[in-house]
Amino acid sequence: MGENIGAAARAMLNFGWTDMRLVAPRDGWPNPRADALASGAVRVLEDARVAPTLADAAGDCSFTFATTARPRDLSKPVYTPQQATAEARARLADGQTVGFLFGPERAGLENDDIAQANAIVTVPVNPDFASLNLAQCVLLIAYEWRRQQGDPVPAGPAAPRASLDEIERLAVHFEERLEDAGFFFPTDKAPHMKRTLRNLWSRLPLEHGDIQILHGALRQLVRKRGGTG
Repeated sequence: MGENIGAAARAMLNFGWTDMRLVAPRDGWPNPRADALASGAVRVLEDARVAPTLADAAGDCSFTFATTARPRDLSKPVYTPQQATAEARARLADGQTVGFLFGPERAGLENDDIAQANAIVTVPVNPDFASLNLAQCVLLIAYEWRRQQGDPVPAGPAAPRASLDEIERLAVHFEERLEDAGFFFPTDKAPHMKRTLRNLWSRLPLEHGDIQILHGALRQLVRKRGGTG
């Protein structure tokens, strides 16, 4: 909803965040209802980048945190907001690009979205009522970020960590080759198997060079199997 996006933009600017990225907004974009709830933070909305998929929106990020009320069945590091923002600051100081993923108001992030993230952020709320709206969640994480802001984060050398976009292309390449080899069997298990593999890639601290080597290895394996190598 535009109202939720506008309220999230206001929460962001309250604590110094300005880089908003929207994945397939339900009611289209731009949305005048977002402007109404932004209350002075319209510039965040005006500069917001819109993408059709999460991979497109966060493709330049080398590390992402997914905000969710529960870890679900995916094996990932789980942080509190305080721990996550401290980790984000350390990675930024190392030259990495970091993003926080927030799900839609109704149901939060889907498992497929969380599988693409490197880590999970869970707010220690009342377990009997863990529901937070979108703007509240953004506010909590952004507040913790601002609270820890002492001196400006020093700019470090660009790290060779692989971006989400590079990892996504590698995951697709692996899936294509495994499909050809008949790995995803039985077919009804294929979505879960693919999600597990995506989760594996996102947990690995892959560098740009690692991605290139793995692509090359896959191509060579296919050539050998085809008898052309």
